[in-house]
Amino acid sequence: MVSPLVGKQLRATQLATARGNLWEGAVRSSKTVSSILVWLKYIRTGPPGALLMVGKTERTLKRNILDVIVEMVGVKRCKYKAGAGEVVIFGRTIYVAGANDERAADKIKGMTLAGAYLDEVTTFPESFFSMLGTRLSVAGAQWYGTTNPEGPNHWLKKKFLDRARLHLRRDGTVVESTDPKALDLHRFSFSLDDNPYLPAQYVANLKLEYQGLFYKRFVLGEWCLAEGVVYDMFDDSRHVVDVLPEIRHWMCVGLDYGTINPFSALLIGIGTDERLYVASEYRHDSRAERRQLTDAQYSLAVREWLGAYRHRGQQGVTPQWIFVDPSAASFMTQLWSDGVQGVAKANNDVKDGIRSVGVAFGANLLSVHRSCAGLLAELPAYAWDPKAAEAGEDKPLKIDDHSVDALRYGLHSTVHDWRHLVRANLEVAA
Repeated sequence: MVSPLVGKQLRATQLATARGNLWEGAVRSSKTVSSILVWLKYIRTGPPGALLMVGKTERTLKRNILDVIVEMVGVKRCKYKAGAGEVVIFGRTIYVAGANDERAADKIKGMTLAGAYLDEVTTFPESFFSMLGTRLSVAGAQWYGTTNPEGPNHWLKKKFLDRARLHLRRDGTVVESTDPKALDLHRFSFSLDDNPYLPAQYVANLKLEYQGLFYKRFVLGEWCLAEGVVYDMFDDSRHVVDVLPEIRHWMCVGLDYGTINPFSALLIGIGTDERLYVASEYRHDSRAERRQLTDAQYSLAVREWLGAYRHRGQQGVTPQWIFVDPSAASFMTQLWSDGVQGVAKANNDVKDGIRSVGVAFGANLLSVHRSCAGLLAELPAYAWDPKAAEAGEDKPLKIDDHSVDALRYGLHSTVHDWRHLVRANLEVAA
């Protein structure tokens, strides 16, 4: 059941009358529900013709949008045809597509569209978004979209949002552009506090969970640069421990493969206190040690490291997963041939992975044992690339990032195993 729209939620739906209408800002700020309600009305009352719904992938579109629509209108009125690239809403067939790389523009070439709904617009290639504009050629066609903020130099902000004809700002005021070259675009900016239906404790926890860059973007709804230290929430006095509690589950090893560059593997577990711990590190730097190892030697070294690890009187651990740098195909083959269980490609989504690690540190859910010297040396110096930020991208500098990459591989690949612990840990701390 959808709660009645109030305040900026309602105002945005009333102002969504332009050719393009975009809800942008903080997480859980009611962007999605407000935009969906307008889209559902458009499906029933908009001009005849083909409609399109787009997400970063079809899977994320289903999870973020289609599943929400099903909750609103029921399965009889929203039927997703998995594999067919279609969804039927209120009896109207709508094409669905993913737009996660430059090839996505080819998916809509030749289409003539009467309307479109776009989820996570900042994740689309600019070429796809530009192509979409040429496809919305039916008289009266409109598009509706949502996104979280990125850097101020992102193509969506510089080329589109900054040229919007109307802007419902975060402070609730409405500003109309006097520029004759303004785009037929209405922009609605939201912060976390714009959703009055969120429980106060939930909001407080989110504000603690997100820190630094992610606090500015996902709580305040600001378009801000990724600059300075990536993990600025990391604090040696809070996040480094000399003694580990009993570990109830050896969750994974995150492993960054290197031949000339350092090879790093981190053992990560969940303690009986329901917190995450980086318990041990294996690291080999070929240049520093003047000895380059083969895949077989690295495999043996990792197995010996895990076999020799001692914890509370017990020797040897078997993690559930070993998540390996996806580019290290030959090393994964070596591990499989040596009978190592649970070997899998790590999730290498850099920005989302950094967010997962940041959330774990920000919620004080993650601690690192002091023996993990390589990781502890890299964490305070791991920084955003200023040149990439100027170009509208969020990328960390590729300098001294081997153990921090291993940490990201391990935590982001298991995020669904530990994410529920974040809120529980924050509630206990509160």
